[in-house]
Amino acid sequence: MIKLRHLIWMIVAAAGLALSVSQSFAQQPEDPGDQPGLVPEENVELDPEFRKQMVSYRSTEPPGTIIISTAERHLYLIQGSGRALRYGIGVGRDGFQWQGLLNITRKAEWPDWTPPPEMIARQPYLPRFMAGGPGNPLGARAMYLGTTVYRIHGTNQPETIGTAISSGCFRLVNADVIDLYDRIPVGTKVIVKQKPEL
Repeated sequence: MIKLRHLIWMIVAAAGLALSVSQSFAQQPEDPGDQPGLVPEENVELDPEFRKQMVSYRSTEPPGTIIISTAERHLYLIQGSGRALRYGIGVGRDGFQWQGLLNITRKAEWPDWTPPPEMIARQPYLPRFMAGGPGNPLGARAMYLGTTVYRIHGTNQPETIGTAISSGCFRLVNADVIDLYDRIPVGTKVIVKQKPEL
């Protein structure tokens, strides 16, 4: 039979161990994916063609202009002197590609997502609202195009870069969309082209 004082000592020791473990967990850093402003790790290796890089690019557009080539799956940020910063993108699937001239009218970090009614009609299983965060399909940043429902945004599906899969928006890996977001202001001119450059 265990003496009472031994029983008390065991209870105190167990309580102390539990407190120590609890404090240890409390001091551990949070999962980076739960911290606003941080990008969850993207384990998908991009094809070299779709990695961000400086390229030669002839254009009469002024530096700071964005040119999107749907056919090439590339977004170009004009730098001047015949050069552009090129990003790999995912584009609209067949029937959802478009072209035109717009401006960036709004920018948002870790944007909320509210699917437009026409998307809900096509895909009724979609959520009516999703708060911004690593699990949100708009990714880490969004830049809104004119008064349309289209955006340049990040993605939590980096394997879709270089494909035609969206409903008309243009997606970049989160690291690239953050880089682009930091380089351009609201008002930036955006030219969307469907045909490849000649």
